[in-house]
Parts: sequence; C-alpha cells; structure tokens
Amino acid sequence: MSKKIAVLGSGANGASIGADLTRAGVDVVLIDQWPEHVAAMRERGIRIDMPGESQTTAVRAYNLCDVCTFTEPFDVVLLLMKAYDTRWACQLIEPYLKADGLIAGVQNGMTTNTIADVVGPQRTMGCVIEISSTMFDPGVVQRDSPPSRSWFAVGGIDERVAGREAEVGDLLKHAGTVEYVSDIRASKWMKLVSNCTTLVTTAILGQSIHSAASSPEMREIMLRSGQEALDTGVALGHPSVPIFGMKPDDLRQSNRLVEVLLDTLVKGFTIESTLTTVLQDWMKGRRSEVDNLNGQVVDEARRLGLSMPVNAAIIELAHRIEQGQLKPGPENLTLLRDIINTKALAHQPPR
Repeated sequence: MSKKIAVLGSGANGASIGADLTRAGVDVVLIDQWPEHVAAMRERGIRIDMPGESQTTAVRAYNLCDVCTFTEPFDVVLLLMKAYDTRWACQLIEPYLKADGLIAGVQNGMTTNTIADVVGPQRTMGCVIEISSTMFDPGVVQRDSPPSRSWFAVGGIDERVAGREAEVGDLLKHAGTVEYVSDIRASKWMKLVSNCTTLVTTAILGQSIHSAASSPEMREIMLRSGQEALDTGVALGHPSVPIFGMKPDDLRQSNRLVEVLLDTLVKGFTIESTLTTVLQDWMKGRRSEVDNLNGQVVDEARRLGLSMPVNAAIIELAHRIEQGQLKPGPENLTLLRDIINTKALAHQPPR
C-alpha cells in the first residue's frame, strides 16, 4: 500500500512541491488556508509557470476545515506553513499523523524544535528549502527555480529517526536536489544567515534581490545583516556548513562567507525579477516572517549579551511597514542607514 502524504501549506512553494509529487504518482493531498486558492485548484488544477515551460496538474486540494474529515492517517506531512504558524499547524495535523509518521518542516526559520514540541522529536524531520516562487492569483504559481534549480537539505534531531531521512528526501527529490545532513540545526542556521541577508532587506526597498544587491550601499548592508546572523550562530555553537549545494572548500574563505552565500543564491536559484517571500506578503497585506528570521538573530544575540544593530534596524523598519507607517521603496535606504548608525552608536562603549 502506498504511503499517504500531506502538504500542509500549499502556497507558492507548497503547491509547486504538491504538483511535483502528484505527477510522480505519489498519494498526496494539498491543504491550504486560502479558500479561493483551494477552489481554483479543485476546479482547474494547479498551474506552475516556469522559465520556458508551463505545467497544469490536477491535484487533490482541501481547506483547513476539511482536515476533520480525514479518516486515514498520514505517513509523512510536509509542513510549508509560515514559521509563525508552525505550532498550531502541527497541533491541527497531529491527530491525523501515524504513530510512527513524520512531520518535515520544509520552511524558513528555526522551526524544528517547535515541531518536536508538538509531535515529539521521534516524529520530526528538519529541512532546509531553497525554491524561488511567487503566487498572487489562486491556482497559479510563478516558479523561478524549476526542480533542476531547487534544493533541499534533510536531517533529524533525534537518534530514533536516524536512517529515516530518505522517507522525506525521496519525496522532495521529485521537486529538486536533496542532500542529507548530520546537523540540520546548523544547516537551518546557515539558511537563516542567507535569509537575513536577502529576504527583509530587499523587501524594505520594494525591490527584487538582484536589484537591491546591485546597489553597493545596499549590498553592504545586506552583507552586514548576514554577518551578524553568522556571528550569532557561531556564538551559539553552530558550525558553518555548506548549503545550496556548496562544497566544504567553498567555506574556506570564511572572511567572505556571507558574500559567497549571497552570490550562490543569486546566480543559482533566482532570476532578475525574483521577489522575496517577505515582499510578497507585504504586497498582499500580510504579516511577514521578520520576527522569525532577523528577530531570531536579535533575540539570541541579546540573550548572549551581544548587539546586532543592522538586524535590529531591519526589524524596526519592517514593523513600521507592517503597521502602515511606511511603504516599501528605495527611499527607505537612507532611513535604514540612519537607524543602523544610531543603534550602532548607542552600543559603543564609553571612552
């Protein structure tokens, strides 16, 4: 009997993965909280537009309120909800997960421990995801990185799931390249470094990653934000590990590791028009994951007695945008620079 799989959170990335699994013949259902999107998938399937190719796939789509109608438990749940929705989403699906089933957090942010808190570490698999995609219309995804240019890392946090990584990896291989890692927390922190470099920083300017990174001043701020995240990870004991298909030798230039990460991401996984998930959220009037990304860095650094002025400034501007006090735009660069300088001066020791 084939294993039963659920994709919980079927936005741009989740719908893309769900469509890939469906075409591969996997017994998979897609669950989402946007009713119009679910209705469109039911009526027309999910259309994935990629560079030079468009695919429409008939999928089995369900609303969150349909979960209570499921009668057979899932072997694997691929969780693609926002990081801040992790706990309640796991609580929702846990009664429908087999006793020896797995939930894989295919998300940004350090969500693996939260999943384990709900379903137990013996049913938790950590995952790093790198797919560039957008969705503004129900049932239609613009995927800038097709499976040949998408990447995942998979690893557990408990010895009881050792050897079971392929149960998740074999599914994700239909959507991209998969690597198995021994320290998933370190891999997820490295992805957090990349996220802090690119996601909120470029969204504040209302620009694509390519456009923002082409400005020398903005690129420097992006790299400083990522460096703060890297330094915090080192202080927490996370080793620097390769992601995005990089090799250990790529990390040897440690003095410019954040820049290597940025260049690898830009060249290998995005196109010039790629918008970050944060900017997409703001364009839709939604809350972003800033508190789970840059906020995680600042919170951990504060606990360690460290100051991270660049990430703190980014959070401040992001909150202003989400509260309607500012709009994303290039003019925010000057404001961002001034706030960074103010926060940096405030933490300088007296002479």
